[in-house]
Amino acid sequence: MDIIIEAITQWIKDFLIEAITGNLEDMFADVNTKVAAIAGEVGKTPEQWNSGVFAMVRSLSQSVVVPIAGLVIAAILSYELIHMVIDRNNMHDFETFIFFKWIIKAGIAAYVVNHTFDFIIAIFEVAQNMVQQSAGVIDANASIDMSSALASITTELEAKGIGALFALMLETWVLSFAMTLMGALITIILYGRMLEIYVYASVGPLPFATFANREWGNIGTNFVRGLTALGLQGFLIMVITGIYAILVKSLSLSGSGLHEAVWTCAAYTAMLCFMILKTGSISKSILHAH
Repeated sequence: MDIIIEAITQWIKDFLIEAITGNLEDMFADVNTKVAAIAGEVGKTPEQWNSGVFAMVRSLSQSVVVPIAGLVIAAILSYELIHMVIDRNNMHDFETFIFFKWIIKAGIAAYVVNHTFDFIIAIFEVAQNMVQQSAGVIDANASIDMSSALASITTELEAKGIGALFALMLETWVLSFAMTLMGALITIILYGRMLEIYVYASVGPLPFATFANREWGNIGTNFVRGLTALGLQGFLIMVITGIYAILVKSLSLSGSGLHEAVWTCAAYTAMLCFMILKTGSISKSILHAH
């Protein structure tokens, strides 16, 4: 009878140990995969991220928004011309040169609106170059080798009782599930950033049309700041990912430090998720965009 009870107990322990090590492997594999995905996603330009969406947004911008932006330019420049004439003492101090200035301004405004998409892509080309240059300095590889630690972890777990193993299995399962949720949230943030870039690019000609007037020009200026902030956000995400990778690599997964390492890794991942969420507001604050 004792042999049967001992065999059942050993089977339960083996099951719990296998479940615990499986949870740990899944959890740290998710960490490795997610960090690699962050570095890959941030380094893409809008065209590289999804060429189909990029083509649609570009077509909408050029065929739908540009004509409306042309009307905005016409309205702004007509308003400005009236004020230019009135300001000259009701045409008593009239100078024909103001018409040449007005024509030059109109030509520049039309050129800028027609090439808005090119300016937008240039901003993100510069931002991508920053990310690529930072990749040579920042080690965004948070590779955690579980295979070398599994042997010592299994040996340590075999010395524990069934109750402790069951509690540890629940703990690792909850943490593994939480890490999966945080990984999904990080993906949503990264995808949301790219969608925000596409939305900005689709309506770009409208704020660019306001550059033709000094009073309305702050709309276009703030738009460019917001657009640049989205590009800078990619660089900030790389910096945060590099910091996270250094912190995670310092964790010890063997011996008595396993429990602490698992919770510390979960805390680091929560910090990563929170800081990536904050990068948008940080970049806008840096460039005074609103």
